[in-house]
Formats: sequence, C-alpha cells, structure tokens
Amino acid sequence: MERAIFAGGCFWCMVQPFEERDGVLSVLSGYTAGHVPNPTYEEVCSKTTGHTEAVEIIFDSEKISYQDLLQIYWAQTDPTDAFGQFEDRGDNYRPVIFYSDDRQRKMAEQSKADLQASGRFDQPIVTQIEAAQPFYPAEDYHQAFYRTNPERYALSSARRHAFLEENWQ
Repeated sequence: MERAIFAGGCFWCMVQPFEERDGVLSVLSGYTAGHVPNPTYEEVCSKTTGHTEAVEIIFDSEKISYQDLLQIYWAQTDPTDAFGQFEDRGDNYRPVIFYSDDRQRKMAEQSKADLQASGRFDQPIVTQIEAAQPFYPAEDYHQAFYRTNPERYALSSARRHAFLEENWQ
C-alpha cells in the first residue's frame, strides 16, 4: 500500500474521482500543511490555521500507479489558479501535490512539467509540489460527501464540472 495526498479546492469534490478507481483502497477528506494540530472545519475555514483542504488516498500500487493518480488529479483541477479552485477561494483551497518521498516528488515534478509543455493551458501551471505534512481527517460529515449529500454536492461543484468538461474532456 502507498499513500498520496492531493489538494485541489474543496475536498468534497476530490473524493469521487479517486474513490471509484480499482486499486484505491480509501480516500479521506482532511486538512494538512498547517500549524495547528487536529484542526476543526471551522478553524480551517477561519484561515488562521494555515491548513489546506486535501484528500489522503491509500492505494495498492500493484493495481493503480502513483502516475495514474497524478493524471486523475490534474484532470480535477484548474492548475493555473493558485488562489483556490472554482467557487472556493483562499489558501485553504490552493492546489498542491504533497509528496511522501523523493520518488513521488520527481514524478509530480515531471507530470507538472509535462502538463506545462503540453500547451493545454495558455497560463503557467502554478500547482505547488510540497513535502507531505501531518494529515488530519475531517469530521465524519465531510467524508464521501458526494454520496451522503448529493444535492448539495451538485450545487457546490457546478463550476468545477463545467471547467473540467471544457478543459479536460
């Protein structure tokens, strides 16, 4: 088993694309890269903890590779927007690939360089690549939100889905 941590705006929108893939064992919504241990959602939203909403993915690398997860990740984000994603604005929604080791770092950097070279976007790819820090699971009501609150999920992800359809399909 391996672990990947990705931030791409609201963590509600980052679960389903990974959770439905063969080889992904679990996807947890949570918080990382801040200075307050065990933050709450309210604390993170106050923008005083330094945390970013993210997902922690545990996967079987014999069934799905980290490279595959990177490709899924890119196709869920606007990699040209450093100040949040879609409806979600601010540092707690910034796009980041958090690497666990040097191999993941190199793969993330190469995939970012490949995306920039592809010409898919006219603007620079600004997604950050940072060392993984402690990951704190979000409250239970945030987990698998697309399944437990499908109507609210659909409303909160409309702009994201329109962008993804236009730029990644």
